[in-house]
Amino acid sequence: MSHQFKAEVFQNQYLPQGAREVDAIMTITVEKGDSGVATGHNGRLFGIICDTSGSMGGDKIHAAKDAMIKIVNLLPEDAHFFIVTGAGKANVVFPVSPATTEKKQEAIAAIKSTLANGGTLMSTWLAQALTQFKKMPSAVRQALLLTDGQNDDSDEKSLKKVLLECEGVFQCDCRGVGTDWRVAQLQEIASKLLGTTDIIPSAAMIESDFRAILEKAMSKNVSDVALRLWTPQGAKVLFCKQVSPDIVDLTHRHKPVKPQMVDYPTGAWGSNESRDYHFCIEVNPGNIGDEMLAGRASLVYTLNGTETKVAEARILATWTDDEAKSTKIDRRVAHYTGQAELAQSIQEGLEARARNDIELATAKLGKAVKLAHESGNEATAKLLKTVVEIEDAPTGTVRLKREVAKEDAMALETRSTKTTRIAKSPN
Repeated sequence: MSHQFKAEVFQNQYLPQGAREVDAIMTITVEKGDSGVATGHNGRLFGIICDTSGSMGGDKIHAAKDAMIKIVNLLPEDAHFFIVTGAGKANVVFPVSPATTEKKQEAIAAIKSTLANGGTLMSTWLAQALTQFKKMPSAVRQALLLTDGQNDDSDEKSLKKVLLECEGVFQCDCRGVGTDWRVAQLQEIASKLLGTTDIIPSAAMIESDFRAILEKAMSKNVSDVALRLWTPQGAKVLFCKQVSPDIVDLTHRHKPVKPQMVDYPTGAWGSNESRDYHFCIEVNPGNIGDEMLAGRASLVYTLNGTETKVAEARILATWTDDEAKSTKIDRRVAHYTGQAELAQSIQEGLEARARNDIELATAKLGKAVKLAHESGNEATAKLLKTVVEIEDAPTGTVRLKREVAKEDAMALETRSTKTTRIAKSPN
């Protein structure tokens, strides 16, 4: 199969004398086509990790079992899968197997016999999943973790350790059903494993969410992809973030390749996918008229031990005394800077609300409403309406609602990092 990767950089390369920071947005798009780069893979492995602790009893375990059965039936025959259930310890309900009709029926029988009881030690669940994923190291590897509760505090150190071991081996989307789980715990897992976190408010909604995750996972064709950034001697990368479709700070995830060159993991890619990344690079200041290459960003992937570069773009810096040029802010840089500020305002606003700091919560969430309005982020604006009464969106004038459903506050918290894009033109 061939894929065409395209990379574009958007920036204002002009800096005033003495300026050192260079901002750039890199858009990477992959399309399926007859020409381009052959990016075959060695199979797809989908792992289901399901909480079966005592709190999952009743409707939730029944809904989770029904959803798992339907997911198994939906798996394409050229995929592989496994199922791990977890409580105080993990249980491999069904080991890595091809998704043949016979194996699916065996897995479904195993799922039906699953019971809910015990505590919650997520590190043991992930450790068992890691063992299964290592059986197919060259496949596109994706997991789905479902829980309804909080990880035991005694497991914190073990969880951090196993996450380091899982990092780079597989990706994991995390879902919390109901409102008794802790957003920060699932975000820690999903962030480390390049996945997403979201709330499933009721057990009846598990199946549709599972279907969407499976569909997305099966669309991935290229794994072990990294964003490689070269910078000149004396330069420093202040940050590297994925900013679309959601904000993921990759700054501290870099892996040195050689002097002045680092890789940032991006996870697997599928056809017709597009993401944006924001680089901020500090360079040595130049004199008026000087031009330099501030960075060279490329996308590389490794298949069967062979590394291939599939897209590249240059980040430039030119010093000028023309204020009309140097004071112009690229609209994409401005847009994503605002989206990051929006996510931060929501987080700080919800934290202040939880502390009953009404004044600060009102200010932060009002600012978030204003930023969402300005950027056209309608999805986030709709979520904000569940926690504040909006009097005037353009000025961010709001009042905190007295009664807010816990699931609404958790939905806003988990989805605050989702961003919107802006049209490519006008530039």
